[in-house]
Amino acid sequence: MIFSKLRAVFGMVAVIVAFNVGAQIVTPVTWQSTIEMTSATEGKMIFKAHIDDGWHLYGLNLPSGGPRSTRFDFTDIDGASLIGDIVPSVAPIEKVDRFFDLKLSWWESDVAFTQLFKLDSDSHGCRVSGTIEFQGCNSKSCIPPSTETFELSVGSAPAAVDKTEVGDTVAASGIVGKDVQETVSDARWWAPVTFPESDEASTLDIARSSSLWYIFIWGFIGGLIAIMTPCVWPMIPLTVSFFLKKSSSRRRSIADALIYGLSIIVIYLGLGLIITLVFDAGKLNDLATNAVFNLIFFALLVVFAVSFFGAFDIKLPSSWSTGVDSKAERTSGLLSIFFMAFTLALVSFSCTGPLIGTLLVEAASDGSIAGPAVGMGAFALALAIPFTLFAFFPSLIKGMPRSGGWLNSVKVVLGFLELILSLKFLSIADLAYGWGILDREIFIAIWIVLFILLGMYLLGKLRFSHDAPLEWVSIPRFFMALASFSFAVYLLPGMWGAPLKGVSAFVPPLHTQDFNLYEDGQFQTFDDFDEGMRYAAEHHKAVLLDFSGYGCVNCRKMEGAVFDTPEVQNMIKDNFVLITLMVDDKQELPQPISVEENGKKLKLTTVGAKWSYLQRTKFAASVQPYYVIVNNEGDALVNPYYFDESVDKFVDWLNSGLKAYKAETSK
Repeated sequence: MIFSKLRAVFGMVAVIVAFNVGAQIVTPVTWQSTIEMTSATEGKMIFKAHIDDGWHLYGLNLPSGGPRSTRFDFTDIDGASLIGDIVPSVAPIEKVDRFFDLKLSWWESDVAFTQLFKLDSDSHGCRVSGTIEFQGCNSKSCIPPSTETFELSVGSAPAAVDKTEVGDTVAASGIVGKDVQETVSDARWWAPVTFPESDEASTLDIARSSSLWYIFIWGFIGGLIAIMTPCVWPMIPLTVSFFLKKSSSRRRSIADALIYGLSIIVIYLGLGLIITLVFDAGKLNDLATNAVFNLIFFALLVVFAVSFFGAFDIKLPSSWSTGVDSKAERTSGLLSIFFMAFTLALVSFSCTGPLIGTLLVEAASDGSIAGPAVGMGAFALALAIPFTLFAFFPSLIKGMPRSGGWLNSVKVVLGFLELILSLKFLSIADLAYGWGILDREIFIAIWIVLFILLGMYLLGKLRFSHDAPLEWVSIPRFFMALASFSFAVYLLPGMWGAPLKGVSAFVPPLHTQDFNLYEDGQFQTFDDFDEGMRYAAEHHKAVLLDFSGYGCVNCRKMEGAVFDTPEVQNMIKDNFVLITLMVDDKQELPQPISVEENGKKLKLTTVGAKWSYLQRTKFAASVQPYYVIVNNEGDALVNPYYFDESVDKFVDWLNSGLKAYKAETSK
């Protein structure tokens, strides 16, 4: 059963990847929705699915572990009630799919689905909206699970909002529907803006390039750390010796080592590319701020840390590495070397798994579609370097430190680092959903304790089950302990609200601090666009919009390095109204908001989705951090500002916006 489920998961990933490799948009299943009355009080909704030749649409109630079932979700029904279940026009084909090892059903040609309904006793019409979830496949590939929205009405149903008065819903921005309870003072605030012509695009490219370099550097550092783990370090002399003995030619052994290193890069880079192909940037960002995902990853890092401390070992099934190793022995040439590299990846999983997982999540939270591939490529590059280097200069192997207790110490240090990093993922979920269980001072307090314990371990004052007594402290251990204790002291003022700019990208933002001795220079911040715009109009101040995110590392960097400086704080406090909008805020809206974007109707159900929609439709942007200065009409005064930690540049940008605002108001 477990094997069949794993096969189903990997199978779906494979077919979706195959679909994406085609580099074109395919829509083999299209929908048409209609509604009609069959009597004075009853009617039917018909959903016609057109299925291209060679494709099929999956059935309504498929077993778990397989492809996505076709599902109709009637989210809003006004003036009517449904009668019975939805019924297809023809029965689906039923077969046992050998790939999934499940009995599945599907339609291979056009099919219509009918849902009966009855008007309410006091109604002369109805309005129904909802979504259709579905997935289509052919013999070679599948489309990713898709969603089609519909909105149907008949009779004297409530009309959609098509104009905006003061206090009405925002029709100009596409936000319509009777379920919208929120009102605004001026719909012009939501209207799309145009920026003055400048080098805006190049500024954005620089910001993205900087972000990718950040991912590359951390991926490379992760690979260097992986080299020193007990799973990889002993493999270096064994593998290099194998290449030297295998070939009588020095040139051939060097060539084999180069191919081995390239194979390592291909394997790990391939994993990054698969993630890049399966997910787009929006899905990566949404996944990185998803509470369940972050809680699972938090738990995994804690489990890995406990394993590194010596409680138990985490290994992939030995049959996997044994099988790959046997293939390496039975093959020859390039394929044999590739299987050897694959064996290394499997054998070293217990040490490299946490590093790879952390790297991928960091790349995902950055929101860059190329992030996973760049990070994994850098990780693999660092991991491959020693195997190639020692093949070029085999005499260096004699100078390598021998395997021993120091490798176990490396694992324990990694265990502490995993615990330290795990809090970041718990914090992201806590912030995105507003739970309030890990405020800034609690986060910092736990970090202080962990860094003190790490320093004690390095000095031999704390031992785990696999550690031998430490008779003396080496110079490297002493300086590492010194760094750990010093960092704990550096964190201490953060308990009372110090900015801690060096770790601002990791710790929760200052607004979660319950007790802050440094808040005299803080400025008033709004987290609602319309409320902040009303306040700015009443007090005749320019507006600084800050599109941010709880899972946005660069946003935390900007807050620590730029926004927490006295010159920026004072300037914003005296001249601007700051509106900070978190695009990944998972708190539910009081009522869903109906919107139309790019010809499709969508439902916004969370606060973050609303602000993300505002950023896309008003400013045609989707990156964070993203800063805009607007006037009291909602018009942009200067070009937007992206991630750049230069305080002088940010102050100059604020001054240019303030100058433009004063020039407008003085007319």
